Amino acid sequence: MIQVTSLGKNFNDEWIFRNVGFTVPAESSAVVLGTSGSGKTLLLKMISGLMAPDEGTVRVGTSNVGMLFQRNALFDSFTVLENLLFPLKERSGLIGKPALEKAHRYLEAVGLKGTDHQYPNELSGGMQKRLGIARALIVDPQVILYDEPTAGLDPITSKLIAELIQTLRRENKSTLLTITNDVNRAYQLGDRIYLLAQGGLIDGGTPTEVRATQDPVIKQFIYGLREGPLTS
Repeated sequence: MIQVTSLGKNFNDEWIFRNVGFTVPAESSAVVLGTSGSGKTLLLKMISGLMAPDEGTVRVGTSNVGMLFQRNALFDSFTVLENLLFPLKERSGLIGKPALEKAHRYLEAVGLKGTDHQYPNELSGGMQKRLGIARALIVDPQVILYDEPTAGLDPITSKLIAELIQTLRRENKSTLLTITNDVNRAYQLGDRIYLLAQGGLIDGGTPTEVRATQDPVIKQFIYGLREGPLTS
């Protein structure tokens, strides 16, 4: 479970956002959409503990949190297999045959079987994203934070990655929070969708409710309208 209460971030005496609050129940999935510069990544960093808020609080119901960074944060000098063995050793203390078996199981789960000895720069963008997902999940986190998990991918690969994320969420009974600019992936990933814009957070509701919204800010964002409160 993730609980965000009255969160705010200030840079150079200017508030990026204030009074941001929402709850992600255990084993559910929430998505935060946002305009460029709205502070989506800042929000995720504060929830992960990588950055302190200037006001408000964040409570995550577990210390077992995994995070997929937008650029995957893979170790370029490590092979695919080594990229998985490293967090297993550092966070779980798992080494030897049990670690190898688990790493191979996760590589197969994300469709990377047989890539053990390749390096990240030898993988396509979609394959790198799959490896990043495997590395985020291999320590069995109860809460997973995704920063633009499908950014830079073609529509087909993007959809497949989102399907993989949802499948693994159900299998592992984990709680997800994803930030993205991709409305289609938000519909695919979110039980509930929020929009971070104009210095605050709007609760759009379920994907069905977002599609039918009459909120002018959400409506302009999801339909890409040229005129509206976001551009006035």
